[in-house]
Amino acid sequence: MSDRIDWWRIQFGEAEQAQMTAAVDQRCISQGPLTAQFEARMAEMLDVPHVVATTSGSMALYVSLLAHGIGPGDEVMMPNRAWIATAHAARLVGASVRLIDDEPDRPVMDLGDLLKKISPRTKAVMPVHLNGRAVDMPQLNRIAEEHGLVVIEDAAQALLSRNAAGYLGCQSAIGCFSMSLAKLMSTGQGGFMATRDEGLWQRLCSLRTHGVENVLQPVYTTGGFNFRFNDILASFALVQVDRLPARVKRLIEIYRRYETGLAGLDFLRLVPVDVASGEVPLYSEVSSERRDEVIRFLDGEGIQARPFYPTVKTARYLGCEDELPHSTRQCGRSFFLPCGPDQSDDNIQRVIETLRRFPGR
Repeated sequence: MSDRIDWWRIQFGEAEQAQMTAAVDQRCISQGPLTAQFEARMAEMLDVPHVVATTSGSMALYVSLLAHGIGPGDEVMMPNRAWIATAHAARLVGASVRLIDDEPDRPVMDLGDLLKKISPRTKAVMPVHLNGRAVDMPQLNRIAEEHGLVVIEDAAQALLSRNAAGYLGCQSAIGCFSMSLAKLMSTGQGGFMATRDEGLWQRLCSLRTHGVENVLQPVYTTGGFNFRFNDILASFALVQVDRLPARVKRLIEIYRRYETGLAGLDFLRLVPVDVASGEVPLYSEVSSERRDEVIRFLDGEGIQARPFYPTVKTARYLGCEDELPHSTRQCGRSFFLPCGPDQSDDNIQRVIETLRRFPGR
């Protein structure tokens, strides 16, 4: 049907086209001045000294592990409830994955469960700030310091989301961000890393270009690969940087509309995001024991809802056998209602009114 509502909506237009055309006209094609400009703008916005752009959020996770020498024989801890990219990054460097359960009523890493599972092989922890929700970073950093672990934040869904200490993704060795389509800022594909450590920044930049610091006069001193960004995508991103505060405001408006409109529905609940403390609800996530019925009903009404992705444990090739009851229960009930910074009020209202007609509610 022509008036079908997609689960995510973000718009691009003439400004992006004009910037990309200008980049081509100026022969800014590969990684160059526009990438550097984008990195500087994001570093300023996040209040960190260094940002390094790369090809995707997944690559940011991978390169961050490489930069810390994580490899075969090492163990990387991460939450069971996450997109599989976090686990794949560890797997690609040759490390094993140890999964941590979520808090009982909040879909972020349970630090009590993490403490129970730290072993002599554990070298890194990758907390995931799922849908802008903050892992307890002060406590995690204390645990990591006590046990000699590196912390790499997966902030792919948490750009401009905050806790009391500041922006998520900026409270550890490295924070990794994504610019894929369903993100606050999108270049189709792309990502970047944020760090406060000068030496680590230099290592990330070197790794991104085959370990070479000067491509015009290359000296082969360390390994690396081609993880470079490019100026065409950077030009696309630069248009959006100034829109980010308005997009954050819009996502919060949508969250509040659902919060009010879905109140009183006993078959459905909005999964909380602590907006008052600065967390940004990138997605409008709800939970229902009748999830599949609700999704089918909405689909029949021309409304797309997206079930939450499977737990990482379901990837049998990772060999994770721990019991993880909280994250397993949460994943089986959660799904996303239509959202995104360019989703209209009319669309949100239609979703609410449709849910209020759900049979047997």
